[in-house]
Amino acid sequence: MTRCLMTLLAFCCAMLTGCGPQEPIRIGFIGGLSDRNSDNGQSGLNGATLAIENFNRAGGANGRLVELIARDDAQNAETAARSASELVAAGVEAIIGPFTSGMAEVIVPITGKAGIFEISPTITSMAFYGKDDNLFRINRTTRDNAVEYADVMARRGLMNIAIAYDVRNRNFSESWLNEFRQALTTHGGKIAVAIPYESAADSNFDDIIRDMVKSRPDSLFFISGAIDVARLAKAARSQSPNLPIGASEWASTEQLTDLGGEFVDGLLIVQNYDRDDRSQRFTEFSEAYLKRFQRAPGYSSVSAHDAATVLLTALKHRQKNETIKAAALRNSPYQGLQQEIVFDQNGDTPRKVYFTQIRSGRYVKIE
Repeated sequence: MTRCLMTLLAFCCAMLTGCGPQEPIRIGFIGGLSDRNSDNGQSGLNGATLAIENFNRAGGANGRLVELIARDDAQNAETAARSASELVAAGVEAIIGPFTSGMAEVIVPITGKAGIFEISPTITSMAFYGKDDNLFRINRTTRDNAVEYADVMARRGLMNIAIAYDVRNRNFSESWLNEFRQALTTHGGKIAVAIPYESAADSNFDDIIRDMVKSRPDSLFFISGAIDVARLAKAARSQSPNLPIGASEWASTEQLTDLGGEFVDGLLIVQNYDRDDRSQRFTEFSEAYLKRFQRAPGYSSVSAHDAATVLLTALKHRQKNETIKAAALRNSPYQGLQQEIVFDQNGDTPRKVYFTQIRSGRYVKIE
């Protein structure tokens, strides 16, 4: 009798993968963790890490814990392709990232070919909108943002705008520029000049500003990352201190205020989350983030945490033989840190934004 019972138990253990710890669910992360735009990628990694740690403490996906495998794209096409291929080879079931549209242009074809579900916290280019593929996006589009920027700037009487844009993230910056040009035209405004440049440590921002000012604009606008916007603002304040300045959402990180100092005071910029939110959910997240990483969260932290929430929920409630994409659609909507996340059939979602102006080193909401 005892021998029969032991045989039965042994069979049950074999059926339950040996009665030992279950294999973790491996998911990937890819973003800029080095080079000039590492503020977005690193903050995003922190946000995703915090969500996964909380998920694992709560028992994971029906007892299976999640292992995060992070890779750097370095805002470089060759590095991005290699890192994406490494995540495919590692057998990850899904990927959080990328964080810039320029890198998505390289990464998404590789992960898509492998059939891996990918959820980007921040990419906005129209090139990734309205497509029935394995890519979901937490952010709104360049069109959404450009239309609202044009409206806000027109109401401020800024109708003749000189623009500098970084072509190292060309997929985003040109999409944003084209949408903004069209939106501004509907208000009777125009782009005085649009100057492309490639971000580098030795970029001559004095010359860029000089060429912008030659067009006699009523304001200057930068479609660039935080480091470049800080340097462009410094050059602008030196040459034309009275011209209003603004920047696209790409630059809206803590690095901009840290590096820009007094030169970015008054700069107009949008945020995709409410920094002043005092709700219990967001307060608990902010406090946990500060305790874990010794810094305040930024927009990519919030977006990456939201992206991880979507993915982890889909993994937990995925049915037998169901794809992660199907599970993600079926379990929509999701409660993000501040906003409800509702996907359409293409994995696109709207997102509320908040216009701010930098004042004394702080992002202050404006009406």
